[in-house]
Amino acid sequence: MNKENVWQNINDETNENPTNEQHEKSSPKNEKINQKEGNEEMKETKDQANENLNNENVNNSEEKNEKSSKGQDIIEIKKEKETLKIQLEETEDRLKRVAAEFDNYKKRSNKEKQDLYGSIMGDVVSAFLPVIDNLEKAVESKTEDESYKQGVELVLKQFKDVLASNGVKEIETVGKTFDPELHEAVSLVVDENLGEKEIKEEYRKGYMIGNKVIRHSMVVVAN
Repeated sequence: MNKENVWQNINDETNENPTNEQHEKSSPKNEKINQKEGNEEMKETKDQANENLNNENVNNSEEKNEKSSKGQDIIEIKKEKETLKIQLEETEDRLKRVAAEFDNYKKRSNKEKQDLYGSIMGDVVSAFLPVIDNLEKAVESKTEDESYKQGVELVLKQFKDVLASNGVKEIETVGKTFDPELHEAVSLVVDENLGEKEIKEEYRKGYMIGNKVIRHSMVVVAN
């Protein structure tokens, strides 16, 4: 047998009897193994995809929760701002009321001080009024001693200056309309030359300090 025939026989045997490796690859058992491995790979791929999807859902959920949290924080801030605004307005209102009450208190206190001062001064001045009345009568009386008269006039002037410096003033009478708050009528007369309730004559001077009457004027009222 020649060399070509030998190689031909080997090839024929090889084609007729495949190798174990080729046989193993094409056997049903190997096909099942390959199918199982493919299924496992598909399962792993599917699991990985599910895991990625879950991770994405988790991330989306976290983002939504974060946005919701921020929105809630904004709402809380707005509520707190409104609360602070209301508290500020209430505080300002209380301060205004306190300031108004304090201002009223100062006014009442000043008025009370003025009234107390007027009352005390009125009592003191009332004690001196008879002295002033007598000095005025002494000035009006006739005397030949001019030096004596001038001395009395000087004393009277000093009294009146002291009273004026302390807010005491004489009540106006002659030519003014009768006012029962200031005047005391001792006589009524009819006089066509005078108006209704016009004061014609003064019998005794009246004095007041501020709005307080120390002594009413005694007057004659016309018509």
